[in-house]
Amino acid sequence: MEREPEDVLDAVGARLRAVRRERGMTLADVAEVTAVSESTLSRLESGQRRPALDLLLPLTRLYGVPLDDLVGAPRTGDPRIHLKPIRRFGMVFVPLSRRPGGMQAFKMIIPASPNPREPTPQTHEGFEWLYILDGNLRLLLGERQLTLTPGEVAEFDTTLPHWLGSADGGAVEALVLFGPQGTRAHLRVTPDRTPQDRDGR
Repeated sequence: MEREPEDVLDAVGARLRAVRRERGMTLADVAEVTAVSESTLSRLESGQRRPALDLLLPLTRLYGVPLDDLVGAPRTGDPRIHLKPIRRFGMVFVPLSRRPGGMQAFKMIIPASPNPREPTPQTHEGFEWLYILDGNLRLLLGERQLTLTPGEVAEFDTTLPHWLGSADGGAVEALVLFGPQGTRAHLRVTPDRTPQDRDGR
């Protein structure tokens, strides 16, 4: 349940006092640095004075605390997600999902290189689905070799020996979904079956 603005402001005093004590500072110390009087600071912390920007901004700078954190404002601003890339096998994987277990989503980037990597097929449990965003992907799958271009999709059982690389030395970007053994990215529907067939009529 979202808090009312009045409730948010009422909690500022106690938060100011807690942060000041964490920093090991007295009211006199804060007053000396911020040029806000001790009495004003005391009234702020006790809730007897309403917080205002001209009082809070010097305190955020002194304490090194963002204004939103200082006043306990709800998180409504920055929608960006800061993802941590994973580098493996000469490729970069950017995780797009955070739920442990089940299907995992990644953006895969194969950097451009004038010297193509030697294929080193791997096998492991699971099922993989690829959607090529940019570049030309070379896919080795068992005895087969395929070149996938932007907009093309492949899915395969990762217990088969497989290897991914650039088909022409250029960079490749792809969306990758990986699931446990037996979990596929989507269901196939036979094209010649009508809704009546599927309903058993």
